[in-house]
Amino acid sequence: MATEAAPPQDATKRLQTKKQTLDDAYAPPANYLEIDVGNPMTHGVARKRYTDYEVRMRTNLPVFKNKESTVRRRYSDFEWLRSELERDSKIVVPPLPGKAWKRQLPFRSDEGIFDEEFIEERKKGLELFINK
Repeated sequence: MATEAAPPQDATKRLQTKKQTLDDAYAPPANYLEIDVGNPMTHGVARKRYTDYEVRMRTNLPVFKNKESTVRRRYSDFEWLRSELERDSKIVVPPLPGKAWKRQLPFRSDEGIFDEEFIEERKKGLELFINK
């Protein structure tokens, strides 16, 4: 008859906790990756207009050669990224802000998808998407 060995005494000890100081709480993190979406710009005229956004990345992770990088990307680039993430991963990919089909209808009295308030809301939605 085989008897099971009891787990070692130290295997069931509780984790030692340490109170966090204000210095610890507000110190820069050891490793970080920050991505901001901002500075929207609308280009072109009439039916060839489009808006792009500045996407800025900052990090101290050693895997990145550049510690800071900035590119401009259109909404369609975020759509491409989302579809690639869904295709190649098992994670739940967050949604993008809406496509705003109604804002693209002709004969609107406002600027449609080029309205400043809409662009600002879309920028916020893209930043939420990229940081999830």
